[in-house]
Amino acid sequence: MSTAAVYADIEIEAIRQVVATIQHSQQNELVDEFVGLFREDAIWTTGGGKRLFGRAAIAEFTAQVLPGAMRTGTATYEVEHVLFIRPDVAAVKVVQRYFDETGQLSGQGSPMYVMSKEDGHWLLTANQNTVVADS
Repeated sequence: MSTAAVYADIEIEAIRQVVATIQHSQQNELVDEFVGLFREDAIWTTGGGKRLFGRAAIAEFTAQVLPGAMRTGTATYEVEHVLFIRPDVAAVKVVQRYFDETGQLSGQGSPMYVMSKEDGHWLLTANQNTVVADS
């Protein structure tokens, strides 16, 4: 295996860990854990189309919507594809599945996370969450 392939595997695993932390923070309604995954100057467009600029705005929004969000179900997050734009910048396509309180699939999302590696850690930088329309 080439050095580049080994590097990519290591970085993809680190990115998967960020996505696993997103899932953990969402399922457990941990606002600070979730917000800590963003760069200070991050941008995020929510699944509902709200545009947020900067970690402070993301924190304020998340503190309003995350507590209590899992009382009627949960969500899972799975990395579908990683495109390295540069060694320290990656576009990450995620499959997000929503489940109701009975465990039945109730919807899907298709987030795109642009992550940047800052001081050895992958952080959410420019992000868009999109609901998958019924076909």
